[in-house]
Amino acid sequence: MKTIVGLISAILMFGMAALPSMADENPAAGEKKLFTKHFNETLFDITRHALYSVEVILNNREYEIGKGVIGIVVHNDKDQDVKGAQLTIEDKNLETGEIAKPTGIEDKHNGLYIVSGLKLFMVGRWELKITVDKKGVKDSVAFKLPEAMEKLYPKGRYYP
Repeated sequence: MKTIVGLISAILMFGMAALPSMADENPAAGEKKLFTKHFNETLFDITRHALYSVEVILNNREYEIGKGVIGIVVHNDKDQDVKGAQLTIEDKNLETGEIAKPTGIEDKHNGLYIVSGLKLFMVGRWELKITVDKKGVKDSVAFKLPEAMEKLYPKGRYYP
């Protein structure tokens, strides 16, 4: 009997000793990420691995961006503005395979990027793929158009 009690105690002690090291391996375990969508009538999604949120401002109703230009707001997984990231943007026609790339991406240094030269409003089905890379932390999101325009979420806070 003493041996069984000793064995159970040893197993419990070993298990408790192992817990902190498991928690250190994955510090975000149990942490809830929350991302803010700032505007109405914009495209919004959280990237594939929940490292960033991307909000695409398509018109002048919410933010003065100019004709033929879109704005992209990027937040990290701590819901902070992402400044100085490298954005890669592809606008692919899903019927023809044609890919349009922007003619310009300007970092406004407050999590806002101004993008010009895309064909977002052309007839057909398009996929707008946005990849965010900040110091090697890379993740992406894709919007299927025009379908994504039918699911515009209100401004607010969203979980992955």
